[in-house]
Amino acid sequence: MLLRSKVSRTVGLAVAAAALTLAPARAGERTVPILVELFTSQGCNSCPPADEYLGELAKRTDVLALSLHVDYWDYIGWKDPFAQRAFTVRQRDYSHALSQRYVYTPQMVINGHWQGIGSERADIERLIANAKKEREVNAATAPTITLQGDELHIGRGPAGPATVWMAIFDPQQKTAVGRGENAGRDLTEYNVVREWSKIGAYDGQPATLKLDIDWDEYEKSGCAIFVQRQTPSGPGPVLAAYAIDPPFRRK
Repeated sequence: MLLRSKVSRTVGLAVAAAALTLAPARAGERTVPILVELFTSQGCNSCPPADEYLGELAKRTDVLALSLHVDYWDYIGWKDPFAQRAFTVRQRDYSHALSQRYVYTPQMVINGHWQGIGSERADIERLIANAKKEREVNAATAPTITLQGDELHIGRGPAGPATVWMAIFDPQQKTAVGRGENAGRDLTEYNVVREWSKIGAYDGQPATLKLDIDWDEYEKSGCAIFVQRQTPSGPGPVLAAYAIDPPFRRK
């Protein structure tokens, strides 16, 4: 499959204390959500069932569900308005890290460690259960993530290179598709990532990051922050995740 994409704009973070009370995070020392990344496309006619399932996962407090639209299906007649090359590249990196021969949609990657067909609910639920078991085993050494004013604090964790990622997402998007495999369909998609950026590096030592965001542009958005191990072959297991539900804004 073709792998193309456009890099999303760089976004900083600046989270006010007021946002913490308006939109409480879904993560903490004991309740850390499992990251589920759906690689999808409006140009793929097998993706809508997975998009619907992601919408159900997005309602759960034990899961941090994100929809990343890839761009390699755009050539067949419909340009996905949410597709970014950065997401295609990320999926390709996962294919190397997870020893896959190719990329495909709809694919769900669970906590950076497992992958499956996004519409196969029983399989995905099994993988989420596996991730929870692994999280429990590693709970004593996993880093914590907290926000205090405009500072992001990451606690001590396992040594080794890791990346701190931030994703800003729209809770829901509706699109009337005019061409391609889904021509004539009205698609509803959930937790659609619009901005994606690396906001820091992490080596297991306690770290503090100062964060900065355009509140007017993202007043109805959610925000996800997670720490992910980097391996020689690509992205590795997610060590910790933190989410702020919409409205992600000042009052």
